[in-house]
Amino acid sequence: MATKGVDAAQEQVWARLAALDPRAVCERAAVAYAAESCCYRVLSLGQELVVDPALRTLAGTSSLGRLMLERLGTFSRISLLHYLVHARNLPAAGRLVSPADLASAQLYAHGSHVLPTASLARSYGDDPAGFQARGQALGGTALEYGDAAVRLLPLPRVPVVLVLWRGDDEFPARCSLLFDASCEQQLAADVIWSTAMLTLLVFLPEAPSPAIRPEGGLAP
Repeated sequence: MATKGVDAAQEQVWARLAALDPRAVCERAAVAYAAESCCYRVLSLGQELVVDPALRTLAGTSSLGRLMLERLGTFSRISLLHYLVHARNLPAAGRLVSPADLASAQLYAHGSHVLPTASLARSYGDDPAGFQARGQALGGTALEYGDAAVRLLPLPRVPVVLVLWRGDDEFPARCSLLFDASCEQQLAADVIWSTAMLTLLVFLPEAPSPAIRPEGGLAP
C-alpha cells in the first residue's frame, strides 16, 4: 500500500524532486528510476522503497518496507525525500564519527532527540549473534568492532555503523551508532537525525523480520 507523503512541510520538497532530471538524481543518489512508472526505487536497510514524485506517494515492496513508511513515516519520508533532492555523488569518507562529533552534536543531547541506542542494548545485550543476524537481514555487513557490529545503508550514500558491547558484572550492555564522516556533506542536520532514528527503530526486534527469498532476494 502506498502512503501519502504530502503535508505543508514536505510539499516544497516534493515539488523540487518532481522538477529534477531523473538521470541526475540517480547519479547523485545512487538510486534507480523506472521510466514506465516515473518512480524512483531506493534501497533502504535492505528494503526497496518506491517514490512517486507525481502522485506524492511512497510505497514499500516488503512488509518491513511498508512498516518503515507507515509506522515510521515521520522519519522515512523526511530522510528519503531530502536525500533524493540533496544527495551528492561523493564517496564515503571511510572514517567513523559519533553524533557528538557532528556540528549538530547538541541536537542529540536532549529530550526527544536522544537516540534510542539504550533500547537496542537492552534488546540485544545478551545476544550478540541475534544483533549480527538482524543487521545482516537488513542488508548490513558484519564488522569487527565490540562484541558485534554491522554496517548498514539506510540511504545508499549514507552508511551507518551500529556497535554492541555485552554487559557484565561491572558495566551494563551498551550500543553505539556511528556515521560515516561524509554524512554532513549529504544531509542537513535534522535529516541525519531522522535517518539515525529510522535505522535504530527498524533494528529493534519488535519490527517485522525481512522476508528473504531462498536465492537471497527480498520477497514482495
